[in-house]
Amino acid sequence: MGMRLFRILVLFFTLIATPAQSADDSFLADLREQVVEVPVRVEGLFGDKVVNLTATIFRPSGDGPFPLVVLSHGTPPHAADRVKIGRFRRIPQIRQFINRGFAVIVPIRRGHGATGGDYAEDKGKCASPLYFEAGRAAGRDIVAVVDYAVKLPFVRPECVILVGQSAGGFGSLAAASMNPKGLIAVVNFSGGHGGDPATRPGEPCDPQSLAAAVAKFSRTIRVPVLWHYVENDKFFSPKYVRQWFAAFEQAGGKGRLVIQPPFGEDGHGLFNMKEGIPIWTREFDSFLKDFDIGGGSCGIAIRP
Repeated sequence: MGMRLFRILVLFFTLIATPAQSADDSFLADLREQVVEVPVRVEGLFGDKVVNLTATIFRPSGDGPFPLVVLSHGTPPHAADRVKIGRFRRIPQIRQFINRGFAVIVPIRRGHGATGGDYAEDKGKCASPLYFEAGRAAGRDIVAVVDYAVKLPFVRPECVILVGQSAGGFGSLAAASMNPKGLIAVVNFSGGHGGDPATRPGEPCDPQSLAAAVAKFSRTIRVPVLWHYVENDKFFSPKYVRQWFAAFEQAGGKGRLVIQPPFGEDGHGLFNMKEGIPIWTREFDSFLKDFDIGGGSCGIAIRP
């Protein structure tokens, strides 16, 4: 064998034996970042099966125990974009929770990013969407993560807050309706389902059906919820958000609706933008303080 061919073969086998690296593979030591697999039991045609969700944990220095934020991502309108979520490493946003004393776990739900597999949150046809079922599927994944995380030695199991953006906010409402262990609050950033700014800016599929799903979830939600939206949200117009919040309250839900002035090109992404951090953190801190969430007992560092 010639030397050139030998080198080519060595390079080939090295490439196929080494996992592909990306910027997402760097771990932040100061946030004690680690990746775990969280089992969730799901129903199948031939009985239940267990699927592992990829989740990333971040936590402050020290042994804890720390209150916990479960941070849930949104869902892009187009299936091909779901893989791009990766591990949903929104580091500047995660640091805000760490700075307030929280440990943070970021699960990737079925059919998205680092978890992959079958998409579990399909709403069906736009004319007759199955929002309740889609929300429940997301909620089951989130509850499984809560059940896993509250057993960790550095987590304070009675101090859990669900935080979700877009479909992750809607899924967090669904999860809260299942009353997972230790839940004390929910923060819903621009939550909803069925929006597509490219084809129906501000007009989600059948918003009345989503209001009905919210009402159904809200009947069994026992903790306060912050609803945080923006006027120029191209997924969910404020007129529908107000209807959904009214359905939430009429079904017995307690909380606060905040609709911020226009932000950027599309206010739906405020949480994910660095420039949005001073806006949502102000409302987050005010919500925790005004609803007396996690005072001294949970050790949350609420900012003045």
